[in-house]
Amino acid sequence: MHQDPSDFPVHSPAPPHTTTTVERGAFCLARCDCGWSGPARRARDRARADAAGHQADPDR
Repeated sequence: MHQDPSDFPVHSPAPPHTTTTVERGAFCLARCDCGWSGPARRARDRARADAAGHQADPDR
C-alpha cells in the first residue's frame, strides 16, 4: 500500500549549537549547550576554532 508523503510527520531542523569559551587557569576550552566540550588549550584562538568546528559539524 502506498502512503501519501503528507501523512509523515514533519521534523523541524535541529536548533543551532551555542558555543562559548571558558577559562580555567592558564587554559581555555570550548563548550556547547548540547554538552560537548573541547580539549583544554593554552591559546584562546585554538579554543575558538574548536568551537567553530563543532558548530560546523556537531558530530565531529
